[in-house]
Amino acid sequence: MNRQEAIDFLLDHYENPRNQGEIEHPDVNLNGGNPGCADVISMQARFGEDGKLAEIAWDGEGCTISRAAASYVTEMVQGLSPAEIENITFEDLMNQLGREVVMTRPTCATLALGTLKKGVHEYDMRQRADNADYSDTHQH
Repeated sequence: MNRQEAIDFLLDHYENPRNQGEIEHPDVNLNGGNPGCADVISMQARFGEDGKLAEIAWDGEGCTISRAAASYVTEMVQGLSPAEIENITFEDLMNQLGREVVMTRPTCATLALGTLKKGVHEYDMRQRADNADYSDTHQH
């Protein structure tokens, strides 16, 4: 994607945000922000019985890049498992957003993904702990 396509892509997500708002009973509910910057993003996610992402939402305030990236991240992770979400790299995201445009603001571009990955990691650790506790208490 060339520079103008990247700008148009970001503006479309900024002006027509996807999955903005809140979801009921989220498994992940985490706020993230950039120190020294006004960007604040909250990420919420809920996983289905199959372990895949069933619903995701974001909300927050910030610059065009941080808000557009949050909108895009909610689209790119649909249907993924916690491990698949944790494996998405900031490099992948920057490339998909249009590296030439967002490389001057990497903390803005990666805020939503970083917040989501942290929340998903915490959720995954809780699930593993709960499963281990269940196994420990339900042995024959």
